Amino acid sequence: MMKHILLVEDDRALSQGVCLALAAPDIDLLPCPDLAAARAALAERTPDLLILDVNLPDGSGLDLLREVRGKSALPVILLTANDMETDIVVGLESGADDYITKPFSLAVLRARVHAQLRRGAAAQSGVFSQDGYVFDFDRMEFSRDGRAVELSRTEQKLLRLLVRNRGITLSRAELVDRIWTDGAAYVDENALSVAVKRLRDKLEDTPSRPRYLKTVYGIGYTWAVK
Repeated sequence: MMKHILLVEDDRALSQGVCLALAAPDIDLLPCPDLAAARAALAERTPDLLILDVNLPDGSGLDLLREVRGKSALPVILLTANDMETDIVVGLESGADDYITKPFSLAVLRARVHAQLRRGAAAQSGVFSQDGYVFDFDRMEFSRDGRAVELSRTEQKLLRLLVRNRGITLSRAELVDRIWTDGAAYVDENALSVAVKRLRDKLEDTPSRPRYLKTVYGIGYTWAVK
């Protein structure tokens, strides 16, 4: 199946190099030099992967990343010269699935792109399974070791965000913004704590159950990769 990749990079030579490195019969790659072109492309079609520079002529790629995250779980790789630890933290907390700093190996980029495409394909199926857990988000059916687990809509949203971004720590503020999207003027972060506790109680009700829903103290939560 053809995979569509949107590359937002203003350095023409680098953009051409990435296009050559990723060229394949099953990959359709569209390069964009700035945010305006990227937004126009996204309005026409949702790609399977977005590769996004941060420092662009008409603004920050992080702004586009946040716009995308407000609407979808589209896999996003940030490709940037910003290599400080704080830059990486901000990028990942803004919703990036991966963060690659320049200069980089084209072979490593290719491997990470294919990894994100595989994850995206699995997420689009709507079904996630791991260690006796089976989560069918499309049918809203959830089970643990063959037994049904009833989840509220809030718990379903929380779980979907965590498993789609497994291995990545999502901040408490980001989770609140992306779960409670019904126009509520203010949601206390305590509501998130309550949702996390209830989800844990339902998924990890015995000491023998693997613990995947992890608290990253002072930041937020993650679904661990083991």
